[in-house]
Amino acid sequence: MDFSSNPDREGIRSAVRKLCADFGDAYWREVDRKSEYPDKFVRALTKAGWLGALIPTEYGGSGLNVADAAVILEEINRSGGNGASAHAQMYTMGTLLKHGSEEQKRKYLPALAKGHTRLQAFGVTEPEAGSETTRLRTTAVKKGGRYVINGKKVFISRAEQSDLLLLLARTTPYEELEDKTQGLSVFIVHLKRALADGRMTIRPIRTMLNHHTTEIFIQDLEIPARDLIGQEGQGFRHIIDSWNVERILIASEAIGDGRWFVERASRYATDRVVFGRPIGANQGVQFPIAQAHARIEAAALVRDKAAWLFDNDKPCGPEANMAKLLASQASWDAANAAVDTHGGYGFAAEYDVERKFRETRLLLIAPVSNNLVLAYLGQNVLGMPRSY
Repeated sequence: MDFSSNPDREGIRSAVRKLCADFGDAYWREVDRKSEYPDKFVRALTKAGWLGALIPTEYGGSGLNVADAAVILEEINRSGGNGASAHAQMYTMGTLLKHGSEEQKRKYLPALAKGHTRLQAFGVTEPEAGSETTRLRTTAVKKGGRYVINGKKVFISRAEQSDLLLLLARTTPYEELEDKTQGLSVFIVHLKRALADGRMTIRPIRTMLNHHTTEIFIQDLEIPARDLIGQEGQGFRHIIDSWNVERILIASEAIGDGRWFVERASRYATDRVVFGRPIGANQGVQFPIAQAHARIEAAALVRDKAAWLFDNDKPCGPEANMAKLLASQASWDAANAAVDTHGGYGFAAEYDVERKFRETRLLLIAPVSNNLVLAYLGQNVLGMPRSY
């Protein structure tokens, strides 16, 4: 087993770190204060080609692996930024790349790779269904060469900053299905056109962090049949390809957050002198930071395994989910250790700990709750009875 570093991957890490140096703490603090979308940062990331990392070279992308994409997002968060502002453009590629037609790939991927078009929104979650995706109520009824879509979605992030939306909708009534994972289909939606035609309304949802999430209302939206991705009724299976990548990339953001917290806490504990000595000399301060570091390193190993499995076309569901679970928990431990270490300054905006604390808390419940990850592992990996 070879644990040596990959020179190419280390080059990616270094290049991303250099780009992020132009967007330091003050930049992220200000966009957070104003609840603004970090458009300048996303444009720089796109121009450098990082958001096109998973797009094959024949469509104008970088043709990198998921393991490479993981490094990109990890470094953004480790540098104090927030990869959530742009990460969907990476993981939505799984559905389009694997199940999109050649015509769809040639139509959309080059524009995405160049940054002319943004695919930042993934329309799955609904108010009533929540995590029970097979209970989606948004319908897509085929009429001739078009589908007419009606319904609503919630917690759809970056819909206002995106040109395209991947939308999951019901094409077969739930009660007519023997296999409840069937009957859902994936569509590409042109958001600006839908809004201009008055067929879609987007309502921002204010949250405890700067995440730009929304609720979407859809009424009689007509979608050409050519914008159906893959096979009708197989949408749930199609989006799973994005979900495994999503889990790996979210784990990477959590690992980046965790390393940021550990580095900041270690530095402060070393520099802050109280009662004549650095507070880091006290085991009560030092040990929680060291424990958080160990947990982050362990989560990173599981993340690396999950990415390797995906990149080698091997099943990776358990590993991808465990990586997300362990990384989010490790980052949250590190966040609490950083706040405890900084004391009152941990709550002061100028130290940035409170901002990152709010951002990393989300990863315990999104894009999938850790309880559902545990339920998946208990049933599908350990063979225990279904618990939900």
